[in-house]
Amino acid sequence: MYYVLVGVLALVAGVAIGFFVARQYTMNYLKKNPPINEQMLKVMMAQMGQKPSQKKINQMMKAMNNQMK
Repeated sequence: MYYVLVGVLALVAGVAIGFFVARQYTMNYLKKNPPINEQMLKVMMAQMGQKPSQKKINQMMKAMNNQMK
């Protein structure tokens, strides 16, 4: 009886700890390697038919960085 209870508690604790460790790792990875950079923004805007100015790209990058925080 107690073995089952201890096993279930250990499983729940392991899942909780694993979730938070994986979450922290993923957040650090995305902070170091953002999914979109300036070159990608330029290409995306060009594909949409817009001529990307550096000012517009800087605004979009700043907005994305603020959203990540």
